[in-house]
Amino acid sequence: MDHLKPEVLPARHCCPSLGMRALEAGLMRFSVPPSISRNSAMVNEPRGNGSPNPCLEGSSSGMESPKDSSRCSSPGLDPERHERLREKMRRRMESGDKWFSLEFFPPRTAQGAVNLISGFDQMGAGGPLFIDVTWHSAGEPGSDKETSSMAIASAAVNYCGLETVLHMTCCRQSQEEITGHLHKAKRLGLKNILALRGDPVGDQWEEEEGCFCYATDLVKLIRSEFGDYFDICVAGYPKGHPDAESFEDDLQHLKEKVSAGADFIITQLFFEADTFFHFVKACSAIGITCPILPGIFPIQQGYHSLRQLVKLSKLEVPQKIRDVIEPIKDNDEAIRNYGIDQAVSLCQELLASGLVPGLHFYTLNRSMATTKVLKRLGMWAEDPRRPLPWAVSAHPKRREEDVRPIFWASRPKSYIYRTQDWDEFPNGRWGHSSSPAFGELKDYYLFYLTSKAPREELLKMWGEELTSEESVFEVFVHYLSGEPNQSGCRVTCLPWNDEPLAAETSLMKEELLRVNRQGILTINSQPNINGKPSSDPVVGWGPSGGYVFQKAYLEFFTSRETVGALLQVLKKYEQRVNYHIVDVKGENITNAPELQPNAVTWGIFPGREIIQPTVVDPVSFMFWKDEAFALWVKQWGKLYDEESPRMIIQYIHDNYFLVNLVDNEFPLDNCLWQVVEDTFELLNRPGARGDRLRDP
Repeated sequence: MDHLKPEVLPARHCCPSLGMRALEAGLMRFSVPPSISRNSAMVNEPRGNGSPNPCLEGSSSGMESPKDSSRCSSPGLDPERHERLREKMRRRMESGDKWFSLEFFPPRTAQGAVNLISGFDQMGAGGPLFIDVTWHSAGEPGSDKETSSMAIASAAVNYCGLETVLHMTCCRQSQEEITGHLHKAKRLGLKNILALRGDPVGDQWEEEEGCFCYATDLVKLIRSEFGDYFDICVAGYPKGHPDAESFEDDLQHLKEKVSAGADFIITQLFFEADTFFHFVKACSAIGITCPILPGIFPIQQGYHSLRQLVKLSKLEVPQKIRDVIEPIKDNDEAIRNYGIDQAVSLCQELLASGLVPGLHFYTLNRSMATTKVLKRLGMWAEDPRRPLPWAVSAHPKRREEDVRPIFWASRPKSYIYRTQDWDEFPNGRWGHSSSPAFGELKDYYLFYLTSKAPREELLKMWGEELTSEESVFEVFVHYLSGEPNQSGCRVTCLPWNDEPLAAETSLMKEELLRVNRQGILTINSQPNINGKPSSDPVVGWGPSGGYVFQKAYLEFFTSRETVGALLQVLKKYEQRVNYHIVDVKGENITNAPELQPNAVTWGIFPGREIIQPTVVDPVSFMFWKDEAFALWVKQWGKLYDEESPRMIIQYIHDNYFLVNLVDNEFPLDNCLWQVVEDTFELLNRPGARGDRLRDP
């Protein structure tokens, strides 16, 4: 496969784990900047399968040579994207800023994996420094199964943009097996390992010949085989490891792990601050100076579950806590409320000591209690302002990426999946390429791409019975309005968007409702914005003190008849509106000058160059259209057992066009709604009905 090789334009254009125990056609007059050109042979011919139509490298198609180019980039837009975990810790410690991290474990089922990835997105909004994913030896942790530790951790990094620590145990495994796991982790973009021994098969620990026996051995292997690539965490036990001969003996083993190359320590859970203070003092006394993060467990389970968990972890619950829980042991809600209060009090004492750089929470894959604790501590740092308008990936290969086509705005995980084999990513511009090399999306049911809602719920939202195209229109209308449909069910997602509506949709809600009722089925849109502060809670992104800009954008499916009328109307807007119109077979109509990408979002920030994070790109649009059309049948049509509703969805898939419109005059009122209204007016004139799309 050819890979994307971005080039640049001349400078003048630059404007220990508790979880292991718990199983579960216009001129672009206002385009800032106007982006690249590509060989016109790459588009304008039908491409039913979406395969690349490469242009020749070295051709004289207007590409600037490297010596005539300069990179338009924004180093430091999001400093943490470029830092390794231990550097982030060091910077936070030097500034006195406290942080938190979260532990999760791989679920048993595929639906559980879908729900967990959704939970990552929600918990990531609070600003954890990192998350960690436990390693379950019995669950094929290094495999490609969606419930494996490796797959869950990879999804967290690549598709949720979270700094992720992967647990890895070494007992009962050969050096070759462990090295294979580590190479795979590196290949997937994982950069941090929590090195653990692992649990014995029976009640007693027994060494096995030819296998690793201690976490120290794993730390040494990582450093000898991978040098400084991985940041390494190890486990600490505030009261000593249950298998250690003594507390002092266990501390010596901990020092060996740190001396072998560990960067920081996370402790097993405890219930009293003095336990942690004593542990930190003892570590300091023997020369352990790396950061030590306390492991916090908000009690959130029923009494019997708590007893079983503590038994498996070989921990003791202080008598004063047992005295509180015993009278309320049959009241799960009371126990949870007490657990939150107890965790908040413990964390406050730890933070006040000055000995704690951050807090590590054992969530047991349950977010409510941990979120409440963090909010009461004032550490839940949810900020509506995004570093970029789209969800970033934490894969080290993508750290320079700062521009994408707008088409995948509502399906960022799909975009990351389809570009995972690229060797380089655009930085500052949407770059030239010998071939776009978008991977095909055949695996619609991968756990990080599939809908979070089960089939039965989707049927209630999208219509258990579809009787006409108009009944499909109504699904879009109910999604936008938020009002229940005829079945009394709220439509909370569509095949092209599995999330709630973006906040900026509220700025266009009435217009969107009006056009969807008439068969303009919108799947992506943004309002025009002319210099809103980057801190704006609705459209803001990027560093503080900046200003953001957007061209009005509208993307939708509509009928051939409507497209015929639309093309006549667009003649009046030829100098203002760029358009791309394509059907499932690749019949393509566009007025994009020289097939240049058009910047539709950009930002200006103090002391930085202009950032243009989203573009409308004619070439990638031809790859997006394959996915956009396929979602009709892969996500919607496949729900039905009966032929009638499937036929309606199939008809739309086969006969509708996918359209995108850009209003380049962003300082003026958005003209796209008028374009659509003029189209409907033309359609409704006496004798105007009929197939107007004759000659593309």
